[in-house]
Formats: sequence, C-alpha cells, structure tokens
Amino acid sequence: MYLLFALPGLLIGIWAQIKLSHAYGKYSQVPVESGMTGAEVARRILNDAGLNDLPVEEVEGHLSDHYDPSKRALFLSTANFEGRTVAAVGVAAHEAGHALQHQAAYGLFNFRMAIVPVTQFASMAYMGIFFAGFIFRQFFHQCIVIAILMFAVMTLFQLVTLPVEFDASRRAKEQLFRLGLVREDERAGVSRVLDAAALTYVAALVSSVLQLLYLLTLARDNRR
Repeated sequence: MYLLFALPGLLIGIWAQIKLSHAYGKYSQVPVESGMTGAEVARRILNDAGLNDLPVEEVEGHLSDHYDPSKRALFLSTANFEGRTVAAVGVAAHEAGHALQHQAAYGLFNFRMAIVPVTQFASMAYMGIFFAGFIFRQFFHQCIVIAILMFAVMTLFQLVTLPVEFDASRRAKEQLFRLGLVREDERAGVSRVLDAAALTYVAALVSSVLQLLYLLTLARDNRR
C-alpha cells in the first residue's frame, strides 16, 4: 500500500529533477550579453532596493544557492557566483528576490520563516515516532496520530513554500528586465530555468500530501 502513495511522488520528483538538470545545464552554457556574474547581478538588484549592506557570499555545493533570513545574507554556489550565464543570473536574481520579500515583509515569507523551528523539530522526530508505533504495537494508533500531526506541519511548510518560491521568481524576472540586466531574447532562458526549479517544489508538495494521505489511511485502518 505504501508504494501506491509513495511511487507517484517519487516519479514526479525524478521528472522535476530531470527538467531542472536539463534547463540549468543548457542555460549554464549560454553567456549573458551583459557579461555580469551572478554575484554582480544579485548585488545590483539588492543595491537598487536599498539593501547595500546585505552581503552576497560564495558557498560550496551544486545549486546550494539560498537566502538566509536569520543572517540577512545571500549565498550563491560557485557556479552561479562566478558564472556569467543566463542560468547563473537567473538563479542569483531568484535568491535576491527572497531578500526583497524579507524587506517588504511579505506575509507568506514571514509565516514560513516563523514555522521553520517547529518544522525542523517535526522532521527530526517524525520517523522516530512512526517506527515506535511498529515497535510498541499497543501504542500504534497514538504514535500514528502524533506522526500525522508532525507530518501535517511539514506538509504545511511545503504548501507555504510553493507560493513563496513562485513570488521570488516573479520578483527576480521583474528586476532583471526592469534594470536591463538581461536582454529581451534572454527572457525565455531565465524563465525556463526558474520554472524548472519551481517544479521541484511542486513535486515536494505532491510527495508530502501523498505521504500524509498514507498516514491517514494507516490510522483509519487501525481503528477498524
């Protein structure tokens, strides 16, 4: 029964990763006409918004780019920090979009940030509670109910993340074009990279919803 719920999410996740790898791989080979690096593009967007003191730093890893609201700093992987490609400036602008969300006190961004601690706790404790139900069979139903509550928090996080990521991409495209950092014929490449990245968050949400449905089915069947 688990496979019936897990397999669709797994396949969608694989498909999303393939789409992202293809789009990013293709446009990381296409130079941007401006000749600017991802770091320079992010710096330009941040400075234009008055965020001159917000640092843009290099971080190790592949597509490890992120904005850290607790440190109020933007981190770009080496390929995107130094890259002068359509993919690099698109990813850099997306992360700068998160900084703009923070500056504007975007409601969903703030809500996601607020539930990070409880989500982290739920993700760490969930599996332990879930397997405890199989070890201590007399407490199986209670453990599954607790696991459902924890996974519901994780699913809520994924649900909130989706519009936050789409909004960051919208802000990124808007700033790239408004500031003239990409040409008209580079728009499609930027959009394809960011849209492919967004698919990974869609896949994560679908997988979480299916996993939650599986847990609910377990709890229902156990009560029969």
